[in-house]
Amino acid sequence: MNRNSIGLAVIGAGKIGTLRATLAAAHPGVDYLAVADVDGEKARTLAERCGAQRWSADNDGIIADPQVDAVIVSTSEQAHTGPVLAALALGKPVLVEKPLALDLATADRLLAAAAGRSLHVGFSRRFKKRYLLAKEQLRHGRLGELTGATMRLYNIRSQALHSLKRLPDNSPVSGLTYYLDLANWLFAGNPVVEVIARGKKGVLQAAGHNTTDLAHAILTCRDGAVIALSVSYALPRGYPALGHAARVELLGAEGVMLLDDDHTDRILYTDRGVGHVYIPGHDVNMAFMGSGTPGDWALDAFWGPVATETRNWLDHLTAGTPCLLATGEDARTTLEVGLAMERSLASGAAVRLPL
Repeated sequence: MNRNSIGLAVIGAGKIGTLRATLAAAHPGVDYLAVADVDGEKARTLAERCGAQRWSADNDGIIADPQVDAVIVSTSEQAHTGPVLAALALGKPVLVEKPLALDLATADRLLAAAAGRSLHVGFSRRFKKRYLLAKEQLRHGRLGELTGATMRLYNIRSQALHSLKRLPDNSPVSGLTYYLDLANWLFAGNPVVEVIARGKKGVLQAAGHNTTDLAHAILTCRDGAVIALSVSYALPRGYPALGHAARVELLGAEGVMLLDDDHTDRILYTDRGVGHVYIPGHDVNMAFMGSGTPGDWALDAFWGPVATETRNWLDHLTAGTPCLLATGEDARTTLEVGLAMERSLASGAAVRLPL
């Protein structure tokens, strides 16, 4: 196998940027690593932690570094556009965290800039083993024609409140975006044409946020297949999930797949407390092990969806292996379905796609 070495820039030194940089530093195909964050101290700390050769508070300067061949954009959601455009303008492959953008106009601007270039988006649920295996069964046609699906996601209110500090207009639909991507991926070639959604406000509204605690939606595909989606980001603070607690069921004319992703098969109870990957100071006595959304540290290595996804992208760039990440077009489709769900929640009416 022919292998190339690359220089990589990681833009954004938050939780996921730190994780991506740490994984990249250990990849055999990465021989130069640079990190940047508008908070220069964060960039310096990350560079020291992962052994990066360069750090800076100047995102554009790091992206333009002639030793940088590819760029990971791990900034906050509202700050994706600038770094992605800067990297694409230089012809450098980009991996950007989900969502691609917060509105369709910005997404279309990014896709236009990516024409003829390499742009992928980090929807890491695709890289959980159970969903990869599900996709493989669909490739072999073992369910026959898909007639529908149910997808349910639970998370704790502490996670919602933590996210709302960063994005005050956020809603549970943003957490559901991983599963909207899964729906589009598993039902490939059969796009959603109508969305109708309902929700209920309460806990999060009482905390000062005009958003729903839970939402339910019916997505109708072009051939009539129906996908039922449910999400609640308002479970009590002490609920043992340290990230997503989900269930996905796929129904076909010739088979069915039931994918339990609640993590209730691995329970830890400790008087010492268990921390949360995203929320500082959030300790619980009982935890569903393995429920952290990006994955888990074990024996000084990181295992799980974000690790597999990062390695797949780097393998693709350095060894030419197939890239399984969501494309920019995939991410735009997921964004559009999510926005349709938001519109339906607000209006109470069915929303047709494309918007």
